[in-house]
Amino acid sequence: MERNEKRYYITTYGCQMNIHESEKLAGILTSLGYKPSENELNADIIVFNTCCIRENAENTADGNIGALKKLKKNKKDLIIAVGGCMTQQVGYAEKLHQKFPFIDIIFGTHNLENFKALLETKLKQKRTLIEVLEKEGEIVEGTPKTRTSYPNAWVNITYGCNNFCTYCIVPYVRGRERSRMLNDIVNECKELVAEGYKEITLLGQNVNSYGKDLGVDFADLISEISKIEGKFRLRYMTNHPKDLNEKLIIALSKSDKACRSIHLPIQAGSNRILKLMNRKYDRESYFEKVEMLRKYMPDIAITTDIMVGFPTETEQDFLDTVDVLKKVGFAGAFTFVYSKREGTPAAKMDGQIDESVSKKRIMHLIDLQNQINRNQSKQYIGKVVEVLCEGYDEKKDMYLGRDTYGRMLYFNGEQSDIGNFVNVKVEKTGGISLVGQKV
Repeated sequence: MERNEKRYYITTYGCQMNIHESEKLAGILTSLGYKPSENELNADIIVFNTCCIRENAENTADGNIGALKKLKKNKKDLIIAVGGCMTQQVGYAEKLHQKFPFIDIIFGTHNLENFKALLETKLKQKRTLIEVLEKEGEIVEGTPKTRTSYPNAWVNITYGCNNFCTYCIVPYVRGRERSRMLNDIVNECKELVAEGYKEITLLGQNVNSYGKDLGVDFADLISEISKIEGKFRLRYMTNHPKDLNEKLIIALSKSDKACRSIHLPIQAGSNRILKLMNRKYDRESYFEKVEMLRKYMPDIAITTDIMVGFPTETEQDFLDTVDVLKKVGFAGAFTFVYSKREGTPAAKMDGQIDESVSKKRIMHLIDLQNQINRNQSKQYIGKVVEVLCEGYDEKKDMYLGRDTYGRMLYFNGEQSDIGNFVNVKVEKTGGISLVGQKV
């Protein structure tokens, strides 16, 4: 490495939205002449893009920031910047500065696009810069990006959230929901396909409420992106059941780009708990949405999020959730134990559930879902499946990729397969994942 070559290192916590925003931070740093560093020791600037959905994410970030105190002491010119959802919480930036006075730049979710100006100011001044805007502003287009997830590309379509689920901090740190202009999104997707990306994942806290502030909707966006020439897949996350309607389902069913999979978080199977969560639907309406999806796309794979141990959850409430798992037959379920999040209504609710009870319940759910997935996997054996090869797994010494339903397959391939569609004959299952031979 040349002595005058500037290097950056970014640590990302949390969701796909944060991963994509780290790509923007990397793009900004690249535009300033920085190159990526393989580790923190060789970096001239270290950026933490934080998450605050769960307390353990904050604790992990705090620990990793604190561990840099010695490095900062020995490397005076090192710049440490911290941004993301954690810093956007009311009063948190000042608390962070008091705890770790060696941090150079603290910024929030609403001014990420201004990171270039913050860094340029810091390079001229020695003082700590703290800039966390209280309210979201206009959407900024044209922020450079250094993408890291080929052959997939993340594309933001909305920012913020209007739902205010009682357990969730997101609306407080991401602001109110606002949509990008449809043409801006379509043009970005066209550029990505032209650049060779084979999968595009649309991102938003609630993608299927897209366009309510613009006079268009998510179905319109799906239809327009589907008109783009070239072979690529279209995924999207995450959806809210209350905003899933027949127009959207028809648009998805008619698209030759949209994957035959949808992530539709139910969170709980008990109507009482759903009401306490402020989810704005009940189990009956959720079942109706599932039925409508399968009417137009009989083979669609439905995945979900499920939370156990929400305040006051009884054994019967939990059994209602188990019942949903059995009736829907999810292709996958991300299961979580409720984690109290200060600043949310649920954190103040009576009836917090004992950790031992929550742990027992979640293990039961995981076991049940694993059995459902094993049974689904058996149906793949002997079939030839089209897979988009995403990379190479050194431990398994096999290439890997997913099919249109989101199922992971491992196969014996070659380097040139990465980023391409290949046909794989499934020979055996590995639980949720599948193993086969390229044909």
